[in-house]
Amino acid sequence: MMRAWILPMLLVLCGSVVATEMIVMGRPGSAAVLLVMFVLLAVVHSALVFPRSVGELEAQRRSAVDGGPVVYWRPGCKYCLRLRIRLGRDARQLHWVDIWCDPAGAATVREANGGNETVPTVVVSGRPHTNPDPAWVRGQLTSPT
Repeated sequence: MMRAWILPMLLVLCGSVVATEMIVMGRPGSAAVLLVMFVLLAVVHSALVFPRSVGELEAQRRSAVDGGPVVYWRPGCKYCLRLRIRLGRDARQLHWVDIWCDPAGAATVREANGGNETVPTVVVSGRPHTNPDPAWVRGQLTSPT
């Protein structure tokens, strides 16, 4: 779990250092704007923008009940972020598995991608799809919001 927060923590730390330097140079307004930008980048690259992740077994169980796709992802992945943002509110209908928190999920992704942990990997009806188009994923949802 700690690995998921390394990039966001580094972004906040770097932003703080640069903002402090700008304050020392007499530019507090610019420092505040820069710090806010770094914090926003940290939030976007954290797990906070994704629906709550569940374990692989729980995601598969839920998918069997409601037919929703299972999305294997990891924090800091720009393609996962693109998928999440483009799905908007529909992202809540999918079952999200953070492969950095769930070794079984990581193993499933490696199996589907020839040994690579390529994400996002979306499993629909038992078939994996690596980095699918968000519009296609939206089309796989069984019930509209």
